[in-house]
Amino acid sequence: MVSSPTSDSLPRLLIGTNNAGKVREFRALLDGSGWEVVAPADIGLTLEVEETGATYEENARQKAAAFTAASGLPSLADDSGLEVDALNGEPGPLHHINNWDGRDQADRIGILLRALQPIPPAKRTCRYLAIVLVRLPDGRELRGEGSCDGLIVDEPKGTNGFGYDPVFFLPSRGLTVAEMSSEEKNSTSHRAQALAQIAEQLKALARSWA
Repeated sequence: MVSSPTSDSLPRLLIGTNNAGKVREFRALLDGSGWEVVAPADIGLTLEVEETGATYEENARQKAAAFTAASGLPSLADDSGLEVDALNGEPGPLHHINNWDGRDQADRIGILLRALQPIPPAKRTCRYLAIVLVRLPDGRELRGEGSCDGLIVDEPKGTNGFGYDPVFFLPSRGLTVAEMSSEEKNSTSHRAQALAQIAEQLKALARSWA
């Protein structure tokens, strides 16, 4: 169990993921929230949570609850994914059982692009979806959700971001997400939208946390 912060420090919020890209993104999005944002490695916590849920919300809840139980800290977890209309919503939240899990993300992008080869560019509509949950030690939860629509392009472009960002094209920006700066991504991303729904609750909670 992780000890509580001292009274003259910010309360700590644990990001329940070992994905370094997500940790960076959430730290930026939570800047000014009144919380000290910590990753599992920052507090010496080693924890892998198997995602067995059928929905983003079930997976996010599993992770948030597990990290809170292991650390004693309020924990934020998300489950997010890519849904492609021409592929009946895959990879989606069931990517782990739908043969989308390759050795690394480059493999997954390759699987996606091969599956979409017969599909005309204009019909490669897709969206990122995210559910963000904050689990408190007393069992209360904060919940937000967000989405971002786009198209899948023929080849990866850009070096920023992570996941499917190099092939996720935003027509309104004329760029893939991986071609955008972190600031641009964080102004429009599905996770940013989800956090915006609970931002004021997080700030109020930080002020009252003892």
